[in-house]
Amino acid sequence: MLVTTKGIVLHSLKYSETSIIVRIYAEACGLQSYLFKGIRNPKSKTKAGLFQPLTLLEVTAYLSEKTSLHMAKEVRLFQPYMSIHSDIRKSSIALFMNELLYKSIREEEKNQELFDFLWKSCLLLDSTGNNLNCFALVFTAELTHYLGIQPQPEFSEKKPVFNLKESQFEPIIPDKDAYILPEHGKLFHSLITTPIENQAALHFKPAVRRSLLDSLLLYYQIHIPGFKPMNSHHILHSVLS
Repeated sequence: MLVTTKGIVLHSLKYSETSIIVRIYAEACGLQSYLFKGIRNPKSKTKAGLFQPLTLLEVTAYLSEKTSLHMAKEVRLFQPYMSIHSDIRKSSIALFMNELLYKSIREEEKNQELFDFLWKSCLLLDSTGNNLNCFALVFTAELTHYLGIQPQPEFSEKKPVFNLKESQFEPIIPDKDAYILPEHGKLFHSLITTPIENQAALHFKPAVRRSLLDSLLLYYQIHIPGFKPMNSHHILHSVLS
């Protein structure tokens, strides 16, 4: 079946001397792998540089139920970024977002809400000139909604401790070490209830941002089977500190 769809590049790797395989989160069919033949040939009109992480594409490909690797027919840049590649803050956030998506998304089927959120977030990162310090943090928190692992936002003065394993606020610190400190409970509640469009309204100190992001990544490891430790958040902490 020949399908044309918008897609977001998550990962690419060399395949043979002239081809590449690209993992793309596509609007029409979720996370899929596409074979682009001849892309690395010097005479190819389409260059391998088109498949940088989070690039927004339109792909036409032959989808088959008999294989997990689909043959790409055509590809074009759907919308170029204007500032992500030239702004070290934005490029660092994009690197983090890409790694998070690559390690957390498993769906090989259409999920329009998830796709719309990812597409919107990429464009927002590129276009915003506001405070970006909490962008990655809010993105990580809101993504949990679309992955089906969203924290329960029932914070109160009587329940200020967030238990990462139980995904809920509780009155006392649990025996295990997977929790968010009571003094950060209210901040975490504001984080998980703030949409990505309003991320600039949050103002957390660098140490708080680092602590909350580290806690969120631990939350992902607890609730997503096979989620491997992240690396790019260390760069993010350094750039945004």
